[in-house]
Amino acid sequence: MHTTMRRERLSPSVFRLPVRKIRSGWYTDAYFNFAKELLEAEGHHVTVTMQVFQKQHALLGGIDEAIAVLKQCAGRETGSGWERGWDALEVDALYEGDEVEPWEPVMHITGDYSLFAHLETVYLGCMARRTLVMRNVRAVVDATRGRQILFFPARHDHWLVQTGDGWAAHVAGAIGVSTDAQASWWGGRGMGTVPHALIAAYGGDTVLAAEAFSSRFADEMNVVVLVDFENHSVRTAVEVADALGDRLWGVRLDTSETLVDESLADIGGTPPRGVAPALVERVRAELDRAGHERVKIVVSGGFDAERIAAFEDAGVPVDAYGVGSSLLRGQNDFTADVVLVEGKPGAKVGREYRRNPRLEPVS
Repeated sequence: MHTTMRRERLSPSVFRLPVRKIRSGWYTDAYFNFAKELLEAEGHHVTVTMQVFQKQHALLGGIDEAIAVLKQCAGRETGSGWERGWDALEVDALYEGDEVEPWEPVMHITGDYSLFAHLETVYLGCMARRTLVMRNVRAVVDATRGRQILFFPARHDHWLVQTGDGWAAHVAGAIGVSTDAQASWWGGRGMGTVPHALIAAYGGDTVLAAEAFSSRFADEMNVVVLVDFENHSVRTAVEVADALGDRLWGVRLDTSETLVDESLADIGGTPPRGVAPALVERVRAELDRAGHERVKIVVSGGFDAERIAAFEDAGVPVDAYGVGSSLLRGQNDFTADVVLVEGKPGAKVGREYRRNPRLEPVS
């Protein structure tokens, strides 16, 4: 496995961490705060090596964010204020986007445990969330066999997770994200389509809404128009392409899984519901027949890696997939264990120190 994506680590300033609250233990499981308080009160300054790992084949995300937490928030309160702890730690880690094996250490932290005991909850959470998104996005990217993936899950989760999720999707291979927050860590912008709500605001006239939208934004972005508002995607796609001409980059099919698009009404037996291969094929055929061969087709609505693979196996003429909630599902939990105490084995049974030559020192 072990594909490595070497890059410069992201600057801690990118993350805009709530440093004071993290230092205070506000986001930390209380028992870690109690442990830190006890060690400091007793003057028990023991040097440990903390080993961080997870249990799946995965694409490592959130490691730079975790390092930023350690750099900015390790330390202790003294009578004169916060005493920085990062300089007293030795940290070795893999890189953002590295492929990792189950149980493989992704980071070792060595130093006075009281300096970073309060950070475990936070740095593990960073890696768990971003690695989950990276792994899911990469699975979808691999399933498309080179086609574009648009990262569209923002509406399915809390807005505070958008920045890091967008970065994770970007590293894993998504070609576009839907919000400016998701694109902010690499200086990009969100992208999207003419939405159903805007079409409704123009009286349900997709062409009218698309003309207004493209007149204002065609110079700033690739214009993509949803064409399922009237549930006749073939007719609407051609009408939009005729009206917009070169201003139109693509049409997006998003038919509800509860509906049969009227374009397929003549299919015998039980016609397929939702964005079915037959619907995509008819839209492609009619766009081509009308002279719009260059117009792309984007599909969305319940797509995941398995469904995309089925479309690709069948040769369905899709140019890009918009994928949403499936990219946030599952789990990719990380665990941290003290494995060395004063340089000697000190782990609980079953969690021994494991050397990993792929880890590199973090400055």
